[in-house]
Amino acid sequence: MRIVIAGAGEVGTHLAKMLSNEDHQIIIIDPEDEHLSPIESSLDVQTYHASATSIEVLKEVLQKRTDLFIGVTHSEEVNITSSILAKRFGALKTIARVQDTAYMETENLEFFKSLGIDSLISPELIAAREVLNLLHETGTTEYMEFSGGKLTMFVQKLDKNSALIDKSLEELSVLSKSNQYRVVAIKRDEETIIPRGDEILKEGDMIFVISTRDGVDRMMKTSGVESFKATNVMILGGSRIGEHVASYMQYNSNVKLIDSDPNRCEILAEKLSNTLVINGDCRNAELFENEGISQMDTFVAVTESSETNILSCLLALKMGVKKTIAEVENMEYIGLAENSGIHSIINKKIAAASRIFRHTIGVNVTQVKYMTGTEAEILELNVAPKAKITRGTLRSLDFPKGALIAGGTRDGVPFIASGDTIIRANDKVVVFTLPEAYDRLKKFFT
Repeated sequence: MRIVIAGAGEVGTHLAKMLSNEDHQIIIIDPEDEHLSPIESSLDVQTYHASATSIEVLKEVLQKRTDLFIGVTHSEEVNITSSILAKRFGALKTIARVQDTAYMETENLEFFKSLGIDSLISPELIAAREVLNLLHETGTTEYMEFSGGKLTMFVQKLDKNSALIDKSLEELSVLSKSNQYRVVAIKRDEETIIPRGDEILKEGDMIFVISTRDGVDRMMKTSGVESFKATNVMILGGSRIGEHVASYMQYNSNVKLIDSDPNRCEILAEKLSNTLVINGDCRNAELFENEGISQMDTFVAVTESSETNILSCLLALKMGVKKTIAEVENMEYIGLAENSGIHSIINKKIAAASRIFRHTIGVNVTQVKYMTGTEAEILELNVAPKAKITRGTLRSLDFPKGALIAGGTRDGVPFIASGDTIIRANDKVVVFTLPEAYDRLKKFFT
């Protein structure tokens, strides 16, 4: 595909790296040399030092067939304008990043589509929804739903007290009554593996589990992980992520939100009537203690500083908080944060890239999720008639090593896949895949 990215900031750069690895032709537009220089020296992409709203530049860039135009600058006005112009100049599909969540409402999406914008994304809103999922399922480190919640994929880290340590996956499958869940992958140290049945689980493993709705609680009980209701929540950072999380949680939980900007605090206090908004230094440990951090069961750090988020979560852990969630945008810090004991890491670049990536795949993908801290992808796909994946049991097919059919839904009924499963046309399936298996995987669904 020929893909034009407007904006070489954090999201645009991450997208360029990811998409260039998939052998797409990538063109990046950005007016700042400091944004483009690192990309030009490290990636095989074409760059334009210009404004994304320049009609002259857009006409030149889009004179060749362009499959996808993505507006991801820091300005939603630039993203919207450039996407409208790009569609007018021939781009087949356009995506614009926005900050105002009101734009994401159904009637407004239809309006923007009439202007030529096919899809809107808000990295902050996507990340906030990930936080809310984690606050709903507090026993997991990552959590996502498929087919309206009929299937879930979640991640657990096995600490020294886990009941699963030294058990094989075969033993675990026996405990899974009615085949309600299955471990589909393990991240061990820095390696992500798709295990066999005789694989023994070890302390420190991060396990990826596919489960039916009823199987989540059963798996939690089997592993000995405590899942609790997030009753007392402290949010550090009045960002759009923090605001959205507070606005949802404030009606069923006691929520405190701390931000260092007094003007932002005034705005948040007006918007969040059931949230206690506190103006204070987000790095001040004494402030946390005075505001009762030891009484909190969950702590969410979403300031603009990855370092502040990590350190504050470590302090929260020390003070006895049961669940900590940190926004870590510096990719180099993700492994450090995971290994430090912080329960969950979110990254809005990865979250946004997952949403955008599905538009580039070319098969019937309805959902994509990049798993934080790994190179793994979770795909949800509609199975086309006569697709290769329907030609026999899964164990009889030459399915690529490094990929696995985890489960799916058939006529709205969920199932967990095994080697004896036969996938049928019109099934919706969830696939776990590593990058090296991706190209071969696609051939089974076309």
